Amino acid sequence: MFEFNYTITTSKSIDEAVKSIEENLKEEKFGVLWQFDVKDKLQEKGVDFDQSFKILEVCNPHEAGRVLTQNKMVGYFLPCKIVVYEDEGTTKVGMPKPTALITMVEDEKLKEIAVDIEQRLIACIDKSK
Repeated sequence: MFEFNYTITTSKSIDEAVKSIEENLKEEKFGVLWQFDVKDKLQEKGVDFDQSFKILEVCNPHEAGRVLTQNKMVGYFLPCKIVVYEDEGTTKVGMPKPTALITMVEDEKLKEIAVDIEQRLIACIDKSK
């Protein structure tokens, strides 16, 4: 069965998982461009949302340049996102799979690049368990 996302459960807290992912991403030359705290932002806007939910926007500049040179439409998917959130008392870490997103642009060369990026990001997520 084709999965749009890759998600794991960890015993770490949200903050511990985020810190671990950031460290693992550095090893793969990915950096966190921005960390969006959904809970805080929604509460700031008056929305009653009490679950921890963070979205990390991550990028490897070399890979971003490579895919954008191949096809500008990939910019619609950039930067990559990794989410860390609380779900029924556990911490989940996941992402939309680059291979799932890239199928929308129908470019065989990009599929190869997406497989590589996806494997590297999955390794970063798995190390954060």
